[in-house]
Amino acid sequence: MIELNSAIENKQFKLQHLEEKLKPLGYIIGGNWDYDHGYFDYKIDADEDKYLYLRVPFKAVDGEIDQKGVKVELGKPFLLNHDYKDDLDDNVMEYNSLMNQFAEPEQKDAPFPKEMVATGQSLIQELEATLLYFPQ
Repeated sequence: MIELNSAIENKQFKLQHLEEKLKPLGYIIGGNWDYDHGYFDYKIDADEDKYLYLRVPFKAVDGEIDQKGVKVELGKPFLLNHDYKDDLDDNVMEYNSLMNQFAEPEQKDAPFPKEMVATGQSLIQELEATLLYFPQ
């Protein structure tokens, strides 16, 4: 994981506005959200063994993530590399075997390729330009 400095850190926005601005750029809310926090993920690169992401954490300020009109505060963005095993999951639970047949990440926080850091920094610049110049 590589943390990136950004002017968006600690800024507050309505979650709906963030979604409207970030989804067209390719960001999604990652599946690991909870009622008080979550992440916007941008997939930078992927191949059969790894996924490189720019991840922007956020936390609820006034309410819960699933509530209409909730305001969130953005955290420090970071670059993340998930390395995956080449085979199917060897730890599948019987009740969930059809839904979760793929392997868990071999390394959830594998080293991030240095040659891709500049790409992450350029995405941060795009993110700042998009988020810091629209009404809240």
